[in-house]
This record gives sequence, C-alpha cells and structure tokens, in this order.
Amino acid sequence: MNTSLKPDSEQSTFVKKDKKVFYMIGIVLLVVFLVIGNFILNGYYLRLINLVGINIILVVSLNITNGFVGIFSLGHAAFMAIGAYTTAILSYPLDKKPFIFMEMPEWLLNIHLPFIVSLILGGIFAVCFAFILGYPVLKLRGHYLAVATLGFMIIVTVLASNLREITRGKSGINALPTYTNIWWVYIVAAITIYVAWRLLNSSYGRGMLAIREDDLAAEAIGVNILKHKMMAFCIGAFFAAIGGSLYGHLVSAINPNMFSYSMTFGLVVMLVIGGLGSIPGAILGAVLITLIPELVLNKLERGIEVFGIQIPQMYGVSQVIMSIALIVILILRPKGLLGKNT
Repeated sequence: MNTSLKPDSEQSTFVKKDKKVFYMIGIVLLVVFLVIGNFILNGYYLRLINLVGINIILVVSLNITNGFVGIFSLGHAAFMAIGAYTTAILSYPLDKKPFIFMEMPEWLLNIHLPFIVSLILGGIFAVCFAFILGYPVLKLRGHYLAVATLGFMIIVTVLASNLREITRGKSGINALPTYTNIWWVYIVAAITIYVAWRLLNSSYGRGMLAIREDDLAAEAIGVNILKHKMMAFCIGAFFAAIGGSLYGHLVSAINPNMFSYSMTFGLVVMLVIGGLGSIPGAILGAVLITLIPELVLNKLERGIEVFGIQIPQMYGVSQVIMSIALIVILILRPKGLLGKNT
C-alpha cells in the first residue's frame, strides 16, 4: 500500500485552499486591470468593459432561475425595464425634470433620490412584481412557463410605451446622468456572483438543483417546490433590475424597445453558450458574446484587409457567424462550454 497518498479529507482541504488562492489572485488581477484601464483606456473601451460587467450581472442572475432551478424564464428583460425606469425617474435631477416629464404627476415630479437608493428601490420594485407574477406562473412547467414569462415581458413593454405621463412612451427617457462607471458595475457584479455562489452552496441551492433534476422526486423528499422557485425568481429579478438600471445610466437613455425580444434572447444565448447552472459558465458566456461581436465580427461587416486581400463589407455576417457558433456548441457541448457535459 502506498502510504504517501493523503486521505480524502486532506486532499479536499488542499484543493479548496488552492481554489481560494486562485480566486484571490484573479480578483487582485481584475482590480489592477480596472484601476489601470480606468486611467489609460479611451471612452469606447471603458464603455465596453462596463457592458461586459453589466452582462455578467444579468446572465449570472438569469442563471439563478434558468440554471439552478430549471425555470425557463423569458421575462428577464421585463425586470430590467422595471428597474431601469424606476431608477431613472427617482434619480433624475430636479432642475431638469419638469422639462423632460411635462405631464408627470406633481408628487412624483418633486421626488429626487440618490442613485444608490434609487438603484435598490428599482430592485425591490422588480421583486414585488416577481412575487405577484410568481404565484400563478411558477406552477406552470416547460414551454407554458416560458410563454407566460414572455407574455409578462410584452405587458411591461406595452405599459412603458403607453404610460406617457410617467415613462414618456416610445420616446423614452433621454439625457440620463451617466452615473454608471467601472466601480459601480463591478462591485455589483461581484455581489451578484457572491450571492449566486452562496445560494448554490446552501441547503436552498441543493433544493433548487433537486427541483431542476426531478421536481417530483424533490417534492417527495420534502422540498417546497414553490418556495424554492419563488426565491430564485425574486433574487434573479432583483439583480436583473439593478443590471437594467446600470445599463440605462451607461447609455444615458432608455426606451421600451431596449427591453424586448432581442435583449431577452441575447441573455439566454450567453447563458446557454457558457453553461446552464454554472456560475463560471455564465461569466464566460457574458464575456465572449459581448466582446467577440464588438471587437472581431463587426470589423468583418465594415470590411477588412487580411494578408493583402481586401474583404468587402458584409452586413449581417456577425449574426450568421454567431448563429453557426451557437449551433456547433450545442452539438458538441450540449450543456455549454463550462457546463457538466457527459
């Protein structure tokens, strides 16, 4: 017998320590990169870095519902819209508010809150909607649930288009203060990842995974299915609303079209490519699908020169390439790049 082998418990402790060291090194490198980038990068690249962070928030929060519990929700963009509009209205400067919201009720017109307070209230407001929607909708399964959450997204965008006194309708809310910066985005992203990780490694997380694998078996061993689904749905809605608020104050404008089908399916694609149920997979999917089209594929659309050969403009080629890549990944890695494929 080889006595040099360590017991399983010691090996497990050693692996955990290695992971902690690896994560700490990664965090330090990220902070250094953000500090240096904040000073030397131009506005375009800073905006792109912010967009990566916002998509990480959105995809990781979507992973809590779609990945951990197996709820196929298509309503994430609706919670983004709720958060974005709430934060924009509550934090809009008082001196400019009467010129933008000419028909807004007087009591709402005179409200101005700090950005952080508005951000949190936007998340809480989204949780209230998720709680109200969750009780009837989360009892559904499969494509019925997906269609119901998609219907909720449509309702929210229609309301945003028609409540002109508050949302300015299809014109949207313009000239938003650009409160969003690297520090806001990546602090919130770190909190989102931490909450998702703690949830996954808790008794509630194990219950969620049991529901995802077999909800009838989970219910048979005492897991409260509706409670666990509701918790995941509300937590995902909270961070989706905050992500939507940060996005609105990054681009300094919001309108109903920003939170429609394309936004919803874009987030789902990021999660599917990265890996359903995997937190690193959600992060990887958000990073890849944000950077590759912007830094690589968009150059093909504008036309580039490769080894002296001029490639002409090919508008729409980025969507074609991304679609082919998605099909290939689903064939070769059905559970995503970092999902547990068998």
